[in-house]
Amino acid sequence: MSDGKDSMRSIITVAVSVCFVCAVFVSATSVSLKPQQRINKELDRNKNVLVAAGLFEEDVTSLSEIPQLFERFETRVVDFQEGRVLSEEEAAAVGIDPARYDQRKAAKDAALSIELTDSQDVASISRRARYSVVYLLRDDSGIEKIVLPVHGYGLWSVMYGFLALESDGSTVGGITFYDQKETAGLGGEVENPAWKAGWRGKQVFDDAGDIALRVVKGKAMQGSAHDIDGLSGATLTSRGVQNLVAFWMGDDGFGPVLEVLKRG
Repeated sequence: MSDGKDSMRSIITVAVSVCFVCAVFVSATSVSLKPQQRINKELDRNKNVLVAAGLFEEDVTSLSEIPQLFERFETRVVDFQEGRVLSEEEAAAVGIDPARYDQRKAAKDAALSIELTDSQDVASISRRARYSVVYLLRDDSGIEKIVLPVHGYGLWSVMYGFLALESDGSTVGGITFYDQKETAGLGGEVENPAWKAGWRGKQVFDDAGDIALRVVKGKAMQGSAHDIDGLSGATLTSRGVQNLVAFWMGDDGFGPVLEVLKRG
């Protein structure tokens, strides 16, 4: 009888030991992978900034070129609440490292974001982070492009992307969506290079300074300064894209700081 108890104790001891060793191994592996995961995340973000700015072409530009290309950008922090661009010292004082700041995560934290009212929330995102990182591409004469993170709800989920503006703060230099769950072949065409190419050169604002860019139903009128082709069979996704542009270019988004960003 005692032999059976000893045997059972041995089995339990071995099982517990194996579980403990496995837990330690998994934990150690997770910790060791975190730095590489962070590097990969930053590389992917930087790639998408470059895509929006027209500096990265799939199947043409190599991933190894990203760090050098991205060095041309200056990262700045925008404080939406105060409607201004922070200096490096001010960003550090509020605990923001532009290279690692996660606006998506911050928007879910009540201490780092605000809840939008129904009238404000045209992009259906519920909350907006207080701070955002923006990317300024410079040339010898000053600001060449301003790349802004944007997001808004489509048909099925929130679409995340970057919108690039030329130095005038109104002309679209490019757009890209890197995370979306719209219907493949319909709303999922927000990632289609041909559709995205139709954005370049369009004007976000009209002569009065009002947001005029629209994603229309069907084909945009030839020569239109403000209209983008609608996505066939994806009315709600098209409307979601238009709404996210309206939000982020408006008073509750980057609108109040565009003049400052244009000056760099």
